[in-house]
Amino acid sequence: MFYKKQGIPEIGEVLICTVKRVLPDSVFVELDEYGKEAMIHISEIAPGRIRNIRDYVKENKKVVCKVLSINKIKGYVDLSLRRVNQAQKIQKNNQYKQEQKAEKILKELAVKLKTDLDAIYNKIGNKIIENYGSLTSCFNEIINEKTDLKELKIDNELCKNLINLVKEKIKPLEVKIIATLKFESDAGNGIEIIKKALDLDNNNVKLTYVSAPNYRLDVTSSDYKKAESIIKNLQENVNEFAKKNKAKFELLR
Repeated sequence: MFYKKQGIPEIGEVLICTVKRVLPDSVFVELDEYGKEAMIHISEIAPGRIRNIRDYVKENKKVVCKVLSINKIKGYVDLSLRRVNQAQKIQKNNQYKQEQKAEKILKELAVKLKTDLDAIYNKIGNKIIENYGSLTSCFNEIINEKTDLKELKIDNELCKNLINLVKEKIKPLEVKIIATLKFESDAGNGIEIIKKALDLDNNNVKLTYVSAPNYRLDVTSSDYKKAESIIKNLQENVNEFAKKNKAKFELLR
């Protein structure tokens, strides 16, 4: 990553690090997001007794660590490798990879405008991170039409170039929830009744016949909360329709 955060990390923060030096009782790493050095004591490498520290860490290897303590006067940062669980590792690695991809878009913007990445960060990148927390967060809002960058007070032409590049390189996130809808009725036109009950004018919902009495329901959205909200509304509509039409509906997840 070209971009480096200012200052020092916070206690409890989970960070991507690069192993620089492995000593008999400690490991020194570089905090990739801050460009600073930090230390992991051997007791924080892994649970239990460690006979050979190099069984766990090697120079130039990427590791995910948690900040244990900070000496603000001397600038020392102590980390733990063993206190980061698997879910945290996966989440942090994914976030870091997404931010790397976002930074590549800034690099392409720099090439297009015949300048360098440092200049692009000074003109727009730093302001994006300051206002949105990360490039990734901003770019996701751009592709979902939730921001136009006007609040950043940046050159309009620069904004247009960035927005066009983001929309070209990043596809909108799509979340899909699949459910089974069971329908029982004396009526012969079952799927038509279900479609009416579900009000399938919604482009985010697709209904497919499987085998009596089962139908497949596909709900897509830009995030899980919206998808869950659609499912909840469908459940309410189906239940209400079933009561009025003496039919049996059941939504299974």
